[in-house]
Amino acid sequence: MYTRLNRAQPYALGLFRIVVGLLFACHGAASLFGVLGGAMGGGSIPAGTWPGWYAALIQLVGGTLIVLGLGTRIAAFVASGSMAYAYFKVHQPEALFPLQNGGEPSAVFCWVFLLLVFTGPGSLALDRLFARRSDAKPREDRTREQAPAVAA
Repeated sequence: MYTRLNRAQPYALGLFRIVVGLLFACHGAASLFGVLGGAMGGGSIPAGTWPGWYAALIQLVGGTLIVLGLGTRIAAFVASGSMAYAYFKVHQPEALFPLQNGGEPSAVFCWVFLLLVFTGPGSLALDRLFARRSDAKPREDRTREQAPAVAA
């Protein structure tokens, strides 16, 4: 039974990455463009406002990259850091625990993205497609790279 689960692991990880990235990108879109309920149920965040506008931009771009599986580890690292900043700068001063200070989403996103930094994108990622293409170099190019230089 466990071997079947182990074979499905890359697909489960890929689906996990896609769902979490989409949720994260939706937060950014809501804040930047006022869609899906907007920033706190209102409109959008004014451009250049620190830190909200930059956080929303990281959410939209990082979430989109994570959904696509493109530069997943780097995008997840930046997203995790932005959520750690959000938690400790915005939520934690209000109360100690996430349940008390409203910081549960920030804390969960932070840890989820940190996990993706270490696990990678799983299957269904553009990173894997580009890695396959770079591995499929013409044979003569690879032999030239591996051949030792001959002194005359």
